[in-house]
Amino acid sequence: MAGRNADYVLHGYFRSSTSFRTRIALNLKDLPYDQVTYNLRSGEQRSEGYLQRNAQGAVPTLQLPDGSHLSQSLAIIEWLDETHPEPPLLPQEPLARARVRTLSYAVALDIHPLNNLRVLKRLRSQFDADDEAVADWFRHWVAVEYSALERRLAGETETGRFCHGDQVTMADLCLVAQSVNNRRFDVDERPYPTIRRIVETCLEREEFERALPANQPDAD
Repeated sequence: MAGRNADYVLHGYFRSSTSFRTRIALNLKDLPYDQVTYNLRSGEQRSEGYLQRNAQGAVPTLQLPDGSHLSQSLAIIEWLDETHPEPPLLPQEPLARARVRTLSYAVALDIHPLNNLRVLKRLRSQFDADDEAVADWFRHWVAVEYSALERRLAGETETGRFCHGDQVTMADLCLVAQSVNNRRFDVDERPYPTIRRIVETCLEREEFERALPANQPDAD
């Protein structure tokens, strides 16, 4: 977020869905941040300088005002929620909190690890997968989990304008980042009307729009 003094530095990549969901959280918390970008396609995240910040060589990494670093987007989002509680991204009631985490993990832990860039690169290098085979792989794993998510979101009374009630939660951040990424692989989301409605509602908000990959300084 430019134009204000920034205490935070987000190390990431414009197209990374994990960086995207973290940008949304920072925007919702109204925390100004600078960005340092790493081209994941050329392997800049494996540089020695970056590995000193994040030993996994993954994005994002959030640099805190005291110079320390946090990695893993869900851990960053929860830390932001604990240290800057307004607006809350996780409910206070334990069962509701668990539901939001469950919905978040369905995307962040069950879809994303199978479809992130390093896995898609491995499909190409080890199994000679061409572009269409890689896209089929991506679409398959989205369909598996989106079918279950749609069933839950459409059928559970806890669903409101957003994934959980009428306030944005961490689950919405994960869902929007995934759905925007799906567009690159021509995922057909027509079978998931509840997911589509929630994503469209989120993208009406300035904090989400400003975090879109196309609106980042390293977008190409």
